[in-house]
Amino acid sequence: MGDGPLTALEAALASAGVATQRDHPIGPLTTYRVGGAAALFVAVEDVATLTALATAVARSGVGVLVVGRGSNLLVADRGFDGLALQLGEAFATVEVDRSEATVLAGGAASLPVVARRSAAAGLRGFEWAVGVPGSIGGAVRMNAGGHGSDMAASLRSVRVVDLASGEDDEVPASLLDLSYRHSNVSPTQVVVAATLALRPGDRLEAEAEIADIVSWRRSHQPGGANAGSVFTNPPGDSAGRLIDAAGCKGLRIGSAEVSTKHANFIQADPDGSADDIVALMDEVRRRVLADSGVELAAETRLVGFEGS
Repeated sequence: MGDGPLTALEAALASAGVATQRDHPIGPLTTYRVGGAAALFVAVEDVATLTALATAVARSGVGVLVVGRGSNLLVADRGFDGLALQLGEAFATVEVDRSEATVLAGGAASLPVVARRSAAAGLRGFEWAVGVPGSIGGAVRMNAGGHGSDMAASLRSVRVVDLASGEDDEVPASLLDLSYRHSNVSPTQVVVAATLALRPGDRLEAEAEIADIVSWRRSHQPGGANAGSVFTNPPGDSAGRLIDAAGCKGLRIGSAEVSTKHANFIQADPDGSADDIVALMDEVRRRVLADSGVELAAETRLVGFEGS
């Protein structure tokens, strides 16, 4: 993309009182902690800023990237040539209604925080989310899940602002086309908030389940710079098992390595390269296809790479 549309968008946002930053590093905002910069960046601290963004972006034709907490995102070393945005703390609120067994969580709210707050109120059904280091908005967009559940199991509705059209709507979960690691939330749509419908239960049992999940994840999954599961599980099988069977545990390309603890995780070295991670993903996919005939699909969202 040429600089003209970006400059015009920057000017339009400035006239609306929205502060922007040029060439803002995106890698540090992701759990991989590698990757390039966004040509333009906005930290969204209130609904008024989001509304101004929607008005300006809809007229600009500039590509948009909603960063979230970056736990399922990998940005190419060359960066992203559009506008990246990230919701601030004003969108990280968590309101628990014990009497109605519902939780209203902002799009920037941390999944582990929502899980713990829900459990502390004696609400069940969201304990699985304690082990997923993402945001509510990102979890809706990819229908995140784990430990036998996912967002679809408890999501009642979402508030979505579409930067391409300016529309601000409350959308029932039934219209989101939720399936395994999928929704119809588009890249230009920002999940401002989500309402979860949970069930009353025993607080101590909920907190014990959370403790068990945390303990299991520490035992079975690596820490460090990674983005969780790299590939989705094919029907009836596990991506991790297929990668292990293809002999890829410990496989390294440059600054990226397949975890020796869990084969469906890729670890990034400090100051490593996002392009190395993608090259390793391609090699793992090639070896698994040759070994088992299964073509793995990426769960990680790739931005700024050729063909992405």
